[in-house]
Amino acid sequence: MNGNATTKHRNVSLLSVASTIATRITTSEEIDRRLAPALKRLRLPQGLLQRVAGVHERRNWGEDERFDDAAISAGKRALAQAQIDPGQVGLLINTSVTRKHLEPSVAVRIHHGLGLPSSAINFDIANACLGFVNGMSLAAGLIDSGQIKYAVVIDGEDADEIQHNTIERLANSDLPRSSFMSEFASLTLGSGAAAAVLGPADAHPRGHRMLGGVTRAATEFNDLCVGSVDGMFTNAKALLKGGLELVVSAWKEAQQDWNWSSMDRYIIHQVSDVHTDSIVKATGMDRSRVPLTYPRFGNVGPASIPITLEQESGKLVQGDRVLLMGVGSGLNTAMLELAW
Repeated sequence: MNGNATTKHRNVSLLSVASTIATRITTSEEIDRRLAPALKRLRLPQGLLQRVAGVHERRNWGEDERFDDAAISAGKRALAQAQIDPGQVGLLINTSVTRKHLEPSVAVRIHHGLGLPSSAINFDIANACLGFVNGMSLAAGLIDSGQIKYAVVIDGEDADEIQHNTIERLANSDLPRSSFMSEFASLTLGSGAAAAVLGPADAHPRGHRMLGGVTRAATEFNDLCVGSVDGMFTNAKALLKGGLELVVSAWKEAQQDWNWSSMDRYIIHQVSDVHTDSIVKATGMDRSRVPLTYPRFGNVGPASIPITLEQESGKLVQGDRVLLMGVGSGLNTAMLELAW
């Protein structure tokens, strides 16, 4: 296949990963209570979020918490864990879907908050829920090329506004059942932040080697999941079908360069029980090696993969093979292997 959608990295390691977990818990039972009149009118049972999606609670920011401050906090802790001074960083990539304004980039405030030098490149990458993995791959390529030595990939998400707007609209309107279900996925979203530090493997023998991976696109499905702060509207059935076809296609094409049939961990984007079970079945991966965070944190967008990786990191041992993978609205998929 032509292009650069299959990548192998020569000398890059993940040095650290850190997350900031939002402090306020919103349970699915609480959302059910707020939507009780609408559920009754539409003859829908309570407990759909728990039984169908497997999301029992999600996190929201407290009154004095901001998504970008949370990202800065995660970035500072990731730098400290990696023992890298901010002045050594040559690149900051923010991958947040959340943004409070169109200009300037979210990256500039995070760059300032981390105390990075003026020589450090900074910008946003937006690619729905795949942004963080894309950011890691791009940063790794720049490290391999010698343009930079250290990079911070960072993400902060705030699902509070979209969650509030969706619940208010569903609870106080006469929308039909089809419209209600098209917004169901919005109720699974959660808030959180994460950061990772990447650097040259030869200078950090205790780091976790980034070996490479694949990305693939099926952009004919660009209208199946469209979101803004007003709401996220999804054709769930078509999205799942198109996403699975793309994942399986990429998985099979990758076999000529990679063997991912027996990884020690599969850190997948955290969406729902239906999504997870479908991917596990379609690829044949070992379900016991797929850690889950969406039951507690919901779908935290691009931050969900690094949050899940950090949550699982204490159980990983040197030599474990770890695959980061997910599907993002659009549709795009990415798979990235780490040697722990």
